[in-house]
Amino acid sequence: MQRLFSTFPNGLPGLGLLLQRLTTGTALVQLAMIHLRSQAGLETMLPQVICLAAGLLLLLGLWTPIAGAVIAILQLWALVCGDPDPWIRVLLAMLGATVALIGPGAWSVDARLFGRKQISVPPHQDF
Repeated sequence: MQRLFSTFPNGLPGLGLLLQRLTTGTALVQLAMIHLRSQAGLETMLPQVICLAAGLLLLLGLWTPIAGAVIAILQLWALVCGDPDPWIRVLLAMLGATVALIGPGAWSVDARLFGRKQISVPPHQDF
């Protein structure tokens, strides 16, 4: 997973990525919940469940590139299928793609699991 990210930015860039992940994930979860409550068909439920799961992963910062790519693909698919509100789909697709390309940032589960580790080697002692 480390190969997917150049770094896990900390400081203000890391805060910006955290805010972007939280905004995108919250909007996606809210939109998926609204659609799940209003529709009963399995063909419309499955993409919304996948979007809900990807939004939750994004909120946690877990498997961020995969979740972002899934979000972008599903939102573009909803756009092609003729969603009544196309601009929210375009916005979520772009946000999902940018999160997938940039990465999760330092404040994420990905950074804890796959971030750079510092290995301390004890000094060599001669006998």
